[in-house]
Amino acid sequence: MPHILMVEDDTDINHFTAEYLRRQGCRCTQAFSGTEGRMLWRDNDIDLLLVDLMLPGLSGSELIREIRKTSRVPVIVLSAKTELSDKVELLGLGADDYLTKPFQLEELWARILVQLRHASAAPAGELLRYRDWVLDTEAMTLTAAGQPVALTAHEFKIVELLAGRPKRVFTKQQIYEAVWQETCAVEDKTITVHISNIRAKLRPSGTDGYIQTVWGIGFKLAR
Repeated sequence: MPHILMVEDDTDINHFTAEYLRRQGCRCTQAFSGTEGRMLWRDNDIDLLLVDLMLPGLSGSELIREIRKTSRVPVIVLSAKTELSDKVELLGLGADDYLTKPFQLEELWARILVQLRHASAAPAGELLRYRDWVLDTEAMTLTAAGQPVALTAHEFKIVELLAGRPKRVFTKQQIYEAVWQETCAVEDKTITVHISNIRAKLRPSGTDGYIQTVWGIGFKLAR
């Protein structure tokens, strides 16, 4: 279920677009100003943003600029501006796509699917960064605070999973099924043991506290 953040101050457009996306099986969080959009972006695990340009508080371009400082989450701009120069500027700023108002919901949905597919197919060898961690996803290596950390393949995939979605809480079952690609057995201690081993290997770098236990649920990364 993709989580989409809709940042649009036109109440009608915001509501009917959000309702349409929910019918497509998405979770849709709504914001009506740039400032509210920034707050919801920081507090939620968002897969894609739909952003209007002319927003109260914080403009759409300013919001995109802030997001791009720390994230490559897909951003589709929705705007009444039709000039080519406007589109070029927004794409240069970091937007992934641009749709001119008024738009057809079916076309918007098609563009959303394209961006979600692109986001899920990260290029080989991409460096994934989280605070003092640098992960090379092709070489499957982790550097923590400048120190190489020797991880097994499964340990690396666990760290990669967490670092790729740092705001999300993962249950033990979700981690197991994502890393081992098979159904997790009830009361399986595998993830707990692997997390303990990962923390031990991270301790010399002082980054073992990045992995937090969420009691009764699973694990997440500390902000």
